[in-house]
Amino acid sequence: MARCCLILGDQLSHTLSALQTLDTDDSVLLVEVWSEATYVKHHPQKIALTFAAMRHFADALRRTGRSVHYVKLTDPANTQSIGTEVARCQSQWQFSGWVMTEPGEWRLRAEMETFEDRLGVPVEICEDTRFIATHAQFAAFLATRKQPRMEHFYRQMRQRTGILMNGKEPEGGQWNFDHDNRQACHLSTFPKPPRFPETPHLRDAKALVTEQFPDHFGSMDDWLWPVTPEQAEEALQCFLTERLPLFGTYQDALVFGQDTVFHGLISSALHLGLLDPLTVCRRAEQAYRDGLAPLNAVEGFIRQILGWREYVRGLYWAYMPEYGTRNALDATAPLPAFYWDPERTRMRCMGEAIRNTRDHAYAHHIQRLMVTGNFALIAGLSVEEVCAWYLAVYVDAYEWVELPNTLGMALFADGGLLASKPYCASGKYIDRMSDYCRGCHYDVKRTVGTNACPLNTLYWDFLMRHASRFQSNPRMAMILKNIPRMSADKASAIQVDAQRFSAHLAAHGDDLTWEGGSDAH
Repeated sequence: MARCCLILGDQLSHTLSALQTLDTDDSVLLVEVWSEATYVKHHPQKIALTFAAMRHFADALRRTGRSVHYVKLTDPANTQSIGTEVARCQSQWQFSGWVMTEPGEWRLRAEMETFEDRLGVPVEICEDTRFIATHAQFAAFLATRKQPRMEHFYRQMRQRTGILMNGKEPEGGQWNFDHDNRQACHLSTFPKPPRFPETPHLRDAKALVTEQFPDHFGSMDDWLWPVTPEQAEEALQCFLTERLPLFGTYQDALVFGQDTVFHGLISSALHLGLLDPLTVCRRAEQAYRDGLAPLNAVEGFIRQILGWREYVRGLYWAYMPEYGTRNALDATAPLPAFYWDPERTRMRCMGEAIRNTRDHAYAHHIQRLMVTGNFALIAGLSVEEVCAWYLAVYVDAYEWVELPNTLGMALFADGGLLASKPYCASGKYIDRMSDYCRGCHYDVKRTVGTNACPLNTLYWDFLMRHASRFQSNPRMAMILKNIPRMSADKASAIQVDAQRFSAHLAAHGDDLTWEGGSDAH
C-alpha cells in the first residue's frame, strides 16, 4: 500500500529528506490551516507568501507525476489544524504509513510524535538535511565547549565545508572581518530591491489573506518576496551583483527612508526552502573569487548563514523547550502599543523600524537588534510578549530562528547562553550609525529632563539596575565604571525619569504626551 508524505509550508524543497524516501505510487499532503496562521497573528505578507509558495510547490510536484493532496484554507471540509487534517486524509485514503521531515518548531515536533498513536500506522520523522550542520554535529560541538560561542562554531563550519579557506587557514588571514563592517552610510543612492511579476497564486493568496485576516498587523501594499525557486534565484543574483559589494561595509547602517539599504532580502526564501543555504554560501564565495565583491562583504554575509543561522538553529533544538521559558533579567513590562502602530511614538528610530516592519514584514538586523530589540531590553519589556511580537510581524520569522535571536540576542533573557553581553545601547549608538536622530522630537544629547532621548534614560537606568549582575562580565566592565563616577543627583534623576517614563508607557501605550522627566515636573 502507498504511504503519504506531509510537507509543511516552510519545507518547499525538492531535496526534502521525506520526499527522498517516497516511491512512485506514494502521495504528498500540503495543508493551509487557520491554526498555523493565527497561533500568533502573523503579518499578512507572511501568510500570503507561505500559501502562494505552497501552491506553486504543489504544482511543481504534480508536474513530476506526484499525486498531491492539497487542502486550501477555505475548503469546507478543512478542520484547520495540521494534526486533524493528517487524520482526515488518513481516514479517507487509508495509507499504509506516513513520512515527514522534522518541523522547525518544537511544538510541531511534539505533535508529530503523537501521530503514530493517533493514526494507527507507522510514522517516520526524518531529519531536515537542508541545514548544513546536523543535530549530532552540533551536539558534538556543544560537548567540547564549556561556554558555547558562535565564533568557535563558525570556524568549525568553515573548516568542515572549506568555504573561504586557503588550505587550513582562513582566506585573508583572519576568520572574521566584522570590524570592517560597522560604518554609517552617507550615500545618496541605493540599489532598488528586485520586484517580481505577481503570479496568479500570489494574487489569489493576497486576496484570501486580506479577506480572512483583516485584523492582523501589517500592510500588503508593497511586495518584495519571491514565491518560486526561479524568483528566489533572481533575488539572489540581484543581491550578488548589486548589493553584496557594499553589504559588508554598510550592513549595520541605518538610513532614514531606506528600508533595505544593501541587505540581501533572501532570508524568507532560505527559510521556506526556495534556496539552499550551502549553495548560497558557495555562490557568494565565488563572487569573491571572481573579484566581484570584497572579502569583508563576502565573509560578513557568509557568516550570517554558515555561522549564525546554523548556530541559532542548533541552540534552539539543544535547549528547547526549557529555553523558551527563560527570563534571566525578570523583564515583565507590557509591550507598548506603538509596537503595533508607528504613529504612536515620537522616537524617530522606533517609528521608522516599526513602519518598515508594518509595510514590508521586514526590518534589517540592526533595526531588529539595536532599535526595537534594544528598546525592549532596556525598558524591561515582557520577554513573552516581545518574542510573540517578533514571531508575528516578520516574513522570515520561524521559531527556530526567531526565539534565540530575540530571547537570547536581543533580550539577554537566556542569561548569556547565546550572547556574551547584553546588546544594550543609548541614543549615542543610533546617532553614530544613522541619520534618525536628525529631526527627532527627542534630543539625543540629553539624558534627563524635557525632551531627553528615552534611550539614554533607559540605558543608564538599565545598567544601574543590573550592575551587580554584569560586574563580572569583562565586556561590560569599562562601561560600568562610569556609574560610580556619576553624581548622586544625576543618577537619581535618571532612575526617577526612567520610572516615570515606564509608568507613562504602561498607562498610555505610547509616548505621544510624554514631555520629559525630572525638570519637567
